[in-house]
Amino acid sequence: MNKYKKLLLSIFLDAVGYVSYLIPGIGELSDIIWAPLSAWIMTKLYKGTSGKVAAVINFAEEALPGFDFIPTFTLMWLYTYVFGRNKDHSKS
Repeated sequence: MNKYKKLLLSIFLDAVGYVSYLIPGIGELSDIIWAPLSAWIMTKLYKGTSGKVAAVINFAEEALPGFDFIPTFTLMWLYTYVFGRNKDHSKS
């Protein structure tokens, strides 16, 4: 997947995580489903050890109340394509 398409998908997935703020009371309940699903998506979107570590962080961020504002997918994209050691991800 093109890195810019992956960025757009990451922003979209972070926005999906924010939806729980729009529905008071029910929103945190939706995180029970979204937390494991988003962690699984993270492992598929970002491969390797860093993707697995990001998935654990993402799961915790989504599962714990009050931490949904952290854009985990977008931060992982920045780590991978901007701050990562191997900046040649043109084929990713």
